[in-house]
Amino acid sequence: MLPDFSREQEHYARNPGARIAGIDEAGRGPWAGPVVAAAVVLDPRNIPLGLDDSKKLSVLKREALYARLLNCAQIGVGQASVAEIDDLNILNASLLAMARAVAALPVAPTFALVDGNRAPGLSCPLETIIGGDAHCLSIAAASIIAKVTRDAIMHDLDTEFPGYGWKTNQGYGTSAHRDALARLGVTPHHRRSFKPIHKMLCKDTSITP
Repeated sequence: MLPDFSREQEHYARNPGARIAGIDEAGRGPWAGPVVAAAVVLDPRNIPLGLDDSKKLSVLKREALYARLLNCAQIGVGQASVAEIDDLNILNASLLAMARAVAALPVAPTFALVDGNRAPGLSCPLETIIGGDAHCLSIAAASIIAKVTRDAIMHDLDTEFPGYGWKTNQGYGTSAHRDALARLGVTPHHRRSFKPIHKMLCKDTSITP
Protein backbone atom coordinates (compact mmCIF):
# COMPACT_ATOMS: atom_id res chain seq x y z
CA MET A 1 0.00 0.00 0.00
CA LEU A 2 1.28 3.45 -0.96
CA PRO A 3 0.24 6.76 0.59
CA ASP A 4 -2.20 8.89 -1.39
CA PHE A 5 -3.60 12.42 -1.43
CA SER A 6 -7.20 11.54 -0.59
CA ARG A 7 -7.36 13.12 2.86
CA GLU A 8 -5.85 16.34 1.57
CA GLN A 9 -8.25 16.37 -1.38
CA GLU A 10 -11.22 16.06 0.99
CA HIS A 11 -10.12 19.21 2.80
CA TYR A 12 -9.35 21.08 -0.42
CA ALA A 13 -12.82 20.19 -1.75
CA ARG A 14 -14.39 21.84 1.30
CA ASN A 15 -11.96 24.77 1.32
CA PRO A 16 -10.11 25.38 -1.96
CA GLY A 17 -7.87 27.96 -0.29
CA ALA A 18 -6.71 25.61 2.45
CA ARG A 19 -3.05 25.10 3.34
CA ILE A 20 -2.71 21.54 4.63
CA ALA A 21 0.47 20.54 6.43
CA GLY A 22 1.62 16.98 6.95
CA ILE A 23 3.63 16.55 10.14
CA ASP A 24 5.98 13.77 11.22
CA GLU A 25 9.08 13.27 13.36
CA ALA A 26 12.28 11.26 13.26
CA GLY A 27 14.39 10.06 16.13
CA ARG A 28 12.11 9.00 18.96
CA GLY A 29 13.92 5.72 19.56
CA PRO A 30 17.67 6.50 19.41
CA TRP A 31 19.85 6.76 22.50
CA ALA A 32 21.54 9.93 21.25
CA GLY A 33 20.78 13.12 19.37
CA PRO A 34 17.78 15.42 19.08
CA VAL A 35 14.32 14.50 17.89
CA VAL A 36 13.52 16.28 14.62
CA ALA A 37 10.10 17.06 13.16
CA ALA A 38 9.01 18.42 9.81
CA ALA A 39 5.86 20.09 8.53
CA VAL A 40 5.28 19.99 4.76
CA VAL A 41 2.61 21.70 2.67
CA LEU A 42 2.56 20.00 -0.74
CA ASP A 43 1.57 21.77 -3.93
CA PRO A 44 -1.31 19.63 -5.28
CA ARG A 45 -0.18 20.45 -8.84
CA ASN A 46 3.44 19.40 -8.25
CA ILE A 47 3.78 16.34 -5.99
CA PRO A 48 6.99 14.34 -6.46
CA LEU A 49 6.49 10.76 -7.55
CA GLY A 50 7.62 8.05 -5.15
CA LEU A 51 6.76 9.69 -1.83
CA ASP A 52 6.45 7.05 0.88
CA ASP A 53 7.16 6.36 4.53
CA SER A 54 10.84 7.29 4.87
CA LYS A 55 11.59 3.96 6.56
CA LYS A 56 10.61 2.12 3.38
CA LEU A 57 12.96 4.13 1.15
CA SER A 58 16.63 3.66 0.42
CA VAL A 59 19.06 6.38 1.46
CA LEU A 60 19.52 7.46 -2.16
CA LYS A 61 15.76 7.59 -2.80
CA ARG A 62 15.14 9.56 0.41
CA GLU A 63 17.81 12.10 -0.43
CA ALA A 64 16.56 12.50 -4.00
CA LEU A 65 13.00 13.10 -2.77
CA TYR A 66 14.30 15.47 -0.09
CA ALA A 67 15.95 17.58 -2.80
CA ARG A 68 12.76 17.56 -4.89
CA LEU A 69 10.62 18.61 -1.94
CA LEU A 70 12.89 21.56 -1.16
CA ASN A 71 12.04 22.91 -4.60
CA CYS A 72 8.30 22.27 -4.77
CA ALA A 73 6.85 22.34 -1.23
CA GLN A 74 6.61 24.64 1.78
CA ILE A 75 8.71 23.16 4.58
CA GLY A 76 9.25 23.84 8.25
CA VAL A 77 11.67 21.93 10.50
CA GLY A 78 11.79 21.85 14.29
CA GLN A 79 13.92 20.11 16.87
CA ALA A 80 13.86 19.25 20.54
CA SER A 81 17.26 18.92 22.15
CA VAL A 82 18.61 16.08 24.26
CA ALA A 83 18.18 18.28 27.34
CA GLU A 84 14.52 18.84 26.44
CA ILE A 85 14.02 15.11 25.83
CA ASP A 86 15.45 14.34 29.28
CA ASP A 87 13.37 17.07 30.90
CA LEU A 88 10.02 16.57 29.14
CA ASN A 89 10.23 12.86 28.08
CA ILE A 90 10.52 11.77 24.47
CA LEU A 91 6.80 11.98 23.66
CA ASN A 92 6.39 15.55 24.83
CA ALA A 93 9.69 16.55 23.24
CA SER A 94 8.46 15.09 19.92
CA LEU A 95 5.24 17.10 20.16
CA LEU A 96 7.29 20.22 20.92
CA ALA A 97 9.46 19.60 17.85
CA MET A 98 6.29 19.22 15.75
CA ALA A 99 4.91 22.54 17.01
CA ARG A 100 8.24 24.20 16.20
CA ALA A 101 8.19 22.72 12.70
CA VAL A 102 4.75 24.21 12.03
CA ALA A 103 5.90 27.56 13.41
CA ALA A 104 8.84 27.44 10.97
CA LEU A 105 6.59 27.16 7.88
CA PRO A 106 6.75 30.26 5.67
CA VAL A 107 2.93 30.53 5.80
CA ALA A 108 0.80 29.18 8.63
CA PRO A 109 -1.33 26.15 7.68
CA THR A 110 -5.10 26.13 7.99
CA PHE A 111 -5.20 22.41 8.78
CA ALA A 112 -2.69 19.74 9.79
CA LEU A 113 -2.43 15.98 9.34
CA VAL A 114 -0.25 14.54 12.11
CA ASP A 115 1.38 11.14 12.25
CA GLY A 116 0.49 9.17 15.38
CA ASN A 117 -2.27 9.37 17.95
CA ARG A 118 -1.10 12.36 20.00
CA ALA A 119 -1.57 15.95 18.90
CA PRO A 120 0.94 18.78 19.28
CA GLY A 121 -0.33 22.14 20.44
CA LEU A 122 -1.17 23.98 17.23
CA SER A 123 -3.25 27.05 16.46
CA CYS A 124 -5.02 25.30 13.55
CA PRO A 125 -7.39 22.30 13.49
CA LEU A 126 -5.73 18.94 12.97
CA GLU A 127 -6.28 15.23 12.51
CA THR A 128 -4.02 12.54 13.98
CA ILE A 129 -3.47 9.44 11.84
CA ILE A 130 -1.80 6.30 13.18
CA GLY A 131 0.68 5.16 10.57
CA GLY A 132 0.04 8.38 8.70
CA ASP A 133 3.33 8.26 6.79
CA ALA A 134 2.05 5.09 5.07
CA HIS A 135 -1.35 6.58 4.24
CA CYS A 136 -0.94 10.30 3.58
CA LEU A 137 1.39 11.89 1.02
CA SER A 138 1.84 15.07 3.06
CA ILE A 139 2.89 13.09 6.13
CA ALA A 140 5.15 10.85 4.02
CA ALA A 141 6.84 13.99 2.70
CA ALA A 142 7.32 15.24 6.26
CA SER A 143 8.80 11.89 7.29
CA ILE A 144 11.40 12.19 4.52
CA ILE A 145 12.37 15.75 5.45
CA ALA A 146 12.63 14.87 9.14
CA LYS A 147 14.63 11.69 8.54
CA VAL A 148 17.15 13.20 6.11
CA THR A 149 17.59 16.26 8.33
CA ARG A 150 18.21 14.18 11.44
CA ASP A 151 20.57 11.79 9.67
CA ALA A 152 22.66 14.80 8.58
CA ILE A 153 22.76 16.04 12.19
CA MET A 154 23.97 12.64 13.42
CA HIS A 155 26.56 12.52 10.62
CA ASP A 156 27.98 15.83 11.89
CA LEU A 157 27.91 14.64 15.51
CA ASP A 158 29.78 11.50 14.48
CA THR A 159 32.63 13.73 13.27
CA GLU A 160 32.62 15.54 16.62
CA PHE A 161 32.36 12.32 18.66
CA PRO A 162 33.86 9.49 16.56
CA GLY A 163 33.64 5.87 17.60
CA TYR A 164 29.92 5.50 18.30
CA GLY A 165 28.96 4.80 14.69
CA TRP A 166 26.38 7.57 14.45
CA LYS A 167 26.95 7.93 10.70
CA THR A 168 25.44 4.48 10.25
CA ASN A 169 23.31 3.80 13.35
CA GLN A 170 21.94 7.39 13.75
CA GLY A 171 22.20 7.02 17.52
CA TYR A 172 20.10 3.86 17.78
CA GLY A 173 21.07 1.24 20.33
CA THR A 174 23.00 -1.14 18.11
CA SER A 175 25.52 -3.58 19.54
CA ALA A 176 28.34 -1.43 18.12
CA HIS A 177 26.89 1.64 19.84
CA ARG A 178 26.57 -0.28 23.10
CA ASP A 179 30.18 -1.48 22.85
CA ALA A 180 31.38 2.07 22.15
CA LEU A 181 29.56 3.35 25.22
CA ALA A 182 31.39 0.76 27.33
CA ARG A 183 34.73 1.84 25.86
CA LEU A 184 34.29 5.59 25.45
CA GLY A 185 31.59 6.54 27.94
CA VAL A 186 28.54 8.76 27.68
CA THR A 187 28.66 11.98 25.63
CA PRO A 188 26.68 15.22 26.09
CA HIS A 189 24.51 14.06 23.17
CA HIS A 190 23.29 10.88 24.88
CA ARG A 191 19.79 10.85 26.34
CA ARG A 192 20.33 10.33 30.05
CA SER A 193 16.66 9.61 30.70
CA PHE A 194 16.78 6.54 28.42
CA LYS A 195 17.17 3.36 30.44
CA PRO A 196 20.42 1.98 28.90
CA ILE A 197 22.19 5.33 29.35
CA HIS A 198 20.72 5.90 32.80
CA LYS A 199 21.81 2.43 33.95
CA MET A 200 25.33 3.01 32.63
CA LEU A 201 25.62 6.33 34.46
CA CYS A 202 24.31 4.82 37.68
CA LYS A 203 26.82 1.98 37.38
CA ASP A 204 29.69 4.43 36.80
CA THR A 205 28.80 6.43 39.89
CA SER A 206 28.01 3.51 42.18
CA ILE A 207 30.29 2.72 45.11
CA THR A 208 31.31 -0.88 45.52
CA PRO A 209 31.66 -1.89 49.19
